[in-house]
Amino acid sequence: MTICEKLYALSLPKAQTVTVERVAMGLGYTAVSTSDGGIGLSYTWFEKKTSCTARADDVEFEGESATLLLERITGKDMLARSMAMALVNALNYEDALRFPEDPRNDRLIELLGIEKGRHVSMVGYFGPTIQLLEKKGATVEIIDENRGLGEKDVFFDRLSSWTEALILTSTALLNDTAEGILERLGPDVKTVILGPSTPMIAGAFADFPVHMLAGIAPIRGRDVFKTVCHGLGTPALMKSCHKKYLPTG
Repeated sequence: MTICEKLYALSLPKAQTVTVERVAMGLGYTAVSTSDGGIGLSYTWFEKKTSCTARADDVEFEGESATLLLERITGKDMLARSMAMALVNALNYEDALRFPEDPRNDRLIELLGIEKGRHVSMVGYFGPTIQLLEKKGATVEIIDENRGLGEKDVFFDRLSSWTEALILTSTALLNDTAEGILERLGPDVKTVILGPSTPMIAGAFADFPVHMLAGIAPIRGRDVFKTVCHGLGTPALMKSCHKKYLPTG
């Protein structure tokens, strides 16, 4: 099973008990709330836009059983998958609130064993985290296709030998590239999945070399939806969210 297939299976029992209350798809992030007070976020994955219609269908999810939207987590429509991932995080909201916080990434640094000379591969560009890693003396190699950073073949070839720690953007779950990256890792590599999209559900990663999930939990829903609707990004979102972490192995 893929990670998204596992997320579907693990989230389905809760989805069957609630409805989708609100969906907001912003230029940066997507937010979903549920009838039991849950709220979740996901990166909004835009592919090439060729008309005024961005989504492949006009299904109305608000007021419907959460199962209707959850089914999109394994589909081909990337915008629908973005909404479905936000829903997964909304369904897991109560658990995420209980997880410990890591506001300065101290636990992330500790788990990855960051010290002078440590080799860190990063999929996705996390500016503040890069600065922290380099301040600790680590050597960071980054790939981010949207920013034109890194050479894909070289980066992937080095995962099994050079890499000692991996920071993997949670957006890689949306396009099913996470599994291929994780399967390339050497046996002793420590891995963190990072970002607001991160589903804080340890069971979904049980068959993969993932050691920590580093995501967020919204604490002021109204402000979160406003931020999303205004097309703002992570720095603005973090004013209304807490950074959370969950060790997975």
